[in-house]
Amino acid sequence: MKISSRFSVAVHILCLLGMNRGEHQTSEWIAGSVNTNPVVIRRLIGMLKKANMVQVRAGTGGATLMKEPSNITLLDVYQAVEVVGEGELFHMHENPNPECLIGANIQNVLEGVLGRAQSAMERVLAGITIEMLIEDFRERTPLS
Repeated sequence: MKISSRFSVAVHILCLLGMNRGEHQTSEWIAGSVNTNPVVIRRLIGMLKKANMVQVRAGTGGATLMKEPSNITLLDVYQAVEVVGEGELFHMHENPNPECLIGANIQNVLEGVLGRAQSAMERVLAGITIEMLIEDFRERTPLS
């Protein structure tokens, strides 16, 4: 199982908008970079708008960032696109056998461990901004 691709696509969108600051980028143009349907992009932009990260101009006006890329963390994005709820990154299998030592205790034993793992991942995401990713992209782009 993997985390939904909404997260990586939302990061892709924000990086495009951040690298092209001041320009209104259309969902069609963004979809070309992501290689997906513009409807998918519009749905994610709606989530990012609700989280006050982007603003959208009606019609074919496109989207722009509302915040500086340095003020948007990957944790902000992760939470904005509703990848998973708090404490829900890992799902327990249902109905383990209560007559088995492992089955009777697996949820209690794993609950704390998995909660700490999710917290650790969220701390890492909180320490990385869209601006940091944009800088990485710029370093990877050969100068003309």
